[in-house]
Amino acid sequence: MPDVPPDVPDFRSLFDAMLSPLLILSPDFTIVEVNRAYLTATRTERSIVGKRIFDVFPDNPQDPSADGVTNLRRSLETVVASGRTDTMALQRYDIPTGEEGGFDERYWSPVNAPVLGENGQVTYVIHRVEDVTEFVHLRRVGREQQRAVADAQMRAEGMEIDLFVRAREIREVNEQLSRANHELDAAGRRLREEQRAKDRFIATLSHELRNPLAAATAATELLALDMPDGHPALSVLERQLGTLARMSNDLLDGTRAVTGRLELVRDAVDVRSVVHGACADIRGLFGHEGRTLGVVLPAEPVLVDGDRLRLAQVLTNLLSNALKYTRPGGHTEVGLTAADGQARLTVRDDGIGFQPAQAEELFGVFMRAAPAGPDTPEGLGLGLAVARTVVELHDGRISAHSDGPGKGASFTVLLPTTDSASPRQSRPPAAHTTHRRLSLLIVEDNADLAATYRTLLERQGHHVTAVHTGRDALAATEAHPFDVVLCDLGLPDIDGYAVARAVRARPDGDQLRLIAVSGFSRSTDRALSRAAGFDAHLAKPLPLTDLLELMERLDGA
Repeated sequence: MPDVPPDVPDFRSLFDAMLSPLLILSPDFTIVEVNRAYLTATRTERSIVGKRIFDVFPDNPQDPSADGVTNLRRSLETVVASGRTDTMALQRYDIPTGEEGGFDERYWSPVNAPVLGENGQVTYVIHRVEDVTEFVHLRRVGREQQRAVADAQMRAEGMEIDLFVRAREIREVNEQLSRANHELDAAGRRLREEQRAKDRFIATLSHELRNPLAAATAATELLALDMPDGHPALSVLERQLGTLARMSNDLLDGTRAVTGRLELVRDAVDVRSVVHGACADIRGLFGHEGRTLGVVLPAEPVLVDGDRLRLAQVLTNLLSNALKYTRPGGHTEVGLTAADGQARLTVRDDGIGFQPAQAEELFGVFMRAAPAGPDTPEGLGLGLAVARTVVELHDGRISAHSDGPGKGASFTVLLPTTDSASPRQSRPPAAHTTHRRLSLLIVEDNADLAATYRTLLERQGHHVTAVHTGRDALAATEAHPFDVVLCDLGLPDIDGYAVARAVRARPDGDQLRLIAVSGFSRSTDRALSRAAGFDAHLAKPLPLTDLLELMERLDGA
């Protein structure tokens, strides 16, 4: 039986698996074979096989001192001529990066060994290299570190002196910073104090505005009782006093009008009545200098779920804006239509107009259609910003349009309509009678307001006493058993909170009803009045119907 020869190794696989980078060259330095390690080290591919080595790896043209090609050629020629191995010194031989004209700096340790044929001639040259770039860099870094250490030692003494000087400078800077922090803290305290002072001022201003508004409102209701058949001026007074009252409430937070935090009192509102009332109030102003105001309303009601006073405020702001920027003899027209579940309210004028690109900017805070100047109408530029806030609170949209300067402007308000059957009356009847005659004490330092409240309540059949100070209120409640006490909080001697606490502290102090009626109506004021013992807290100006309804509820409780 014949012998089985042993397996012959796959020399090509062995060659390719070698960890050392190997390149096989012909005697004319053409690449014959290459292993995987060499391709990886030189970032090349097998396509280099068949090419001359110096065509694949030329010198770096950006390095004038490059001698890699010269040194390698000399070594290879020596091997071919002598048939002996040549170990080259460490060489710098940059390799192409593959990018146009790009080279990487590389250092190599090459060995060139001959492969001899049967006649002793060199048939191939094995070019083996090791990439020692990292070693060279580390050695370079080491030398640089040594120089750096020497330099650092030379600078050490100078640095100590410099650190001493810097430390002194830092101390001085820290002292300056500390002083600046103290000044900043003081400025912060002053700012907070100014903010509190501003809040107190606005609250006090609101309170002081509410007193004359309350007196005027009460006087208007008294006139309504004396004129049961009505009078055109009464509706104007009611609308304008209502608007002033709401605006005085806004003083408690001046930013609500432009930050969307206005509160709405919603009801089914016929927008036709809003347009009619607002136009009636402002029509007289349009009569000056030949200006005209036209109104086109539909025959059928246009109902929205909204706040009548706020919607009137929107239209008044738009009309005021048209009045400001319409020249003498100009015309403004208000139109109202309803379609597809929307009410469309349009105010169009033939005034100065604006650039079309400026349309959205007009609704910004303190924005004006024309720059300030001697011929520019007065105004803060808040009207349109407030109008947009109110419209958006009603889930609506407002927009502006103009064909350009001198071509007039139009403002369009879109509001969702409602299917409610009918709107509430704008003013509930003033005549209202409680279940029984009550003995009432009014504590109010504003004589006009006290007298008007007294007359109104006496017209409703009640027995009314009015005093103007806190001490008189304590004396009156001790001398007479009142059913209800209407007490202002800002009294000239002792405040209404002290009056309530003193009354409640008496043995029979829980028998009467205490109602706070004040221009101070923030949530903190209401919390303080509850803590002092008041049964209710009403804000000035106080409609008579609201007061009578509250007294009925308290009387029946």
